[in-house]
Amino acid sequence: MNENRSIFSIDGITGMLIATVLLLTILVGLTAWGINVQTGSAANFYDIKDEASIKMIGSKQADHVIDVKK
Repeated sequence: MNENRSIFSIDGITGMLIATVLLLTILVGLTAWGINVQTGSAANFYDIKDEASIKMIGSKQADHVIDVKK
């Protein structure tokens, strides 16, 4: 039998805590990044020019969209 076991080795509690802290750090980082992207997108809005001339079929609808923030 293996008698050299320790609950504070990298396979025990320490490893679990390292993995948990790493996952929580990734979660916080991705959440902060998502909030920054959402804030930037919410501040940038678009305007539509000549909305009466837009056709449902056969028209390039992207030609009528203007990025107001630029």
